Amino acid sequence: MVYRPSTVNQYMKQIPNLFTLLNLVFGCIAIILILQPGETITTVDQGNLIINLPEKLAYASFFIFAAGLIDFLDGFLARLMKASSEMGKQLDSLSDAVTFGVAPAMIMYQLLRMSYLKEESALDTSVWLLLPALLIACCAVWRLAKFNIDERQSISFRGVPTPITGFVVAALPLIVWYNTWDLASVIVNRWMLYGITLLISYLMVSDLPIMSLKFKDYSLRNNQPKLILVVLAIILAVVFQWAAIPLIYLAYVVLSLLLRKQIS
Repeated sequence: MVYRPSTVNQYMKQIPNLFTLLNLVFGCIAIILILQPGETITTVDQGNLIINLPEKLAYASFFIFAAGLIDFLDGFLARLMKASSEMGKQLDSLSDAVTFGVAPAMIMYQLLRMSYLKEESALDTSVWLLLPALLIACCAVWRLAKFNIDERQSISFRGVPTPITGFVVAALPLIVWYNTWDLASVIVNRWMLYGITLLISYLMVSDLPIMSLKFKDYSLRNNQPKLILVVLAIILAVVFQWAAIPLIYLAYVVLSLLLRKQIS
């Protein structure tokens, strides 16, 4: 069989799409780990229950972060190889829906379940109390569909992007696992989890102007908001470790709102 240059080029242009599918694979692996957590319940003095967060839930978070890196690379490769296509755009959205929508929703579901397991009436907990976690998946898919048809989002976003939201949820098991700043008990609290779910879900589907994190040129003036965010992110990461991710998310939203006239 003789391969013509045009045929080879066609195959080469599928490389970004293969990276996009790798993003999907990582998301699916994360979901498998999340649904088979294997947590343990330990009884201590006075009958109190301690829920030990399983390693698998933390590993799922790492797969989501790895998928985020792949998500960046597939776009970079598509631009580098001039292989951007409508097919690639749709694959990207469908993969993101699983990795940064469904997987984070499952993490929130498990964290809510663990928060109820600490109570004496844990066995009587209704599944309806855990289903609000699925709001994350629903809003993520809504956000992705909106992005695909909204022509206003070429320069800035309308609503917080789905991958960034997914990173916030993925950070929660790591904050609990490493007990960063003794925040484990704060995170595994149903009211905190419900609050986080409502906030990030609303911000995804909102019409608020949110800055794009892509650098289109190297001028200081045009990239000032992004550089401010980068400096804040570095400082927060050094001080708060894994707990910095939700704080960086909040800084990203607040900075976008403060500078909305510059990014709109």
